[in-house]
Amino acid sequence: MEKLKHRNQKGSLTDAYSLFVYAIRTQITRDYYLRRLRTFFDYIELLPNANIEQRCNHFAAMATKDHNWIFSTIIGFLQYQKDRVEREEITAATLYNFVKALKLFCEMSDVPIAWKKITRGLPKVRSFANDRAPTIDEIRKMTEYPDRRMKAIVYTMASSGIRLGAWDYLCWKGRGAYYQGWPYYRCKSNCLSW
Repeated sequence: MEKLKHRNQKGSLTDAYSLFVYAIRTQITRDYYLRRLRTFFDYIELLPNANIEQRCNHFAAMATKDHNWIFSTIIGFLQYQKDRVEREEITAATLYNFVKALKLFCEMSDVPIAWKKITRGLPKVRSFANDRAPTIDEIRKMTEYPDRRMKAIVYTMASSGIRLGAWDYLCWKGRGAYYQGWPYYRCKSNCLSW
């Protein structure tokens, strides 16, 4: 009974903000989603000096009263973000992250939105990397560089399939380089070897 009185004094656990936060499992995702919602609220200039909880609850109250307003507001915000994608300020995946945050908030607040209409006009997200393995001719051309170190780097990358970022995880101990991402056994200095 004490907990219930304390909960009612602090605020309801069924308000829009609390339900939204409840639906997100991890703290890092919660932080990202709240930051995206804050960006959306800043765009529509909704209670600029209020905290995020007040802004969420106020937005949910306005959205349940006027469905056309919320639809046009979300379309306007996503059109602005779509223009940023076309100017290559952000990627299409970033744009969809805004959609995910808004969609979850509206679902948890019981605000009916036609998300198929909204997402139909958004650019498609590339779900694959824009890279490929080099051809033998390209490897030969790269090894023609006069510096001997370049030849070792090119041959190591081509034969093992590592990318540029993997060099940070290579450990040079004892018998040579050990990649820390391979599931083999660890050497004495906590590096992996095979």
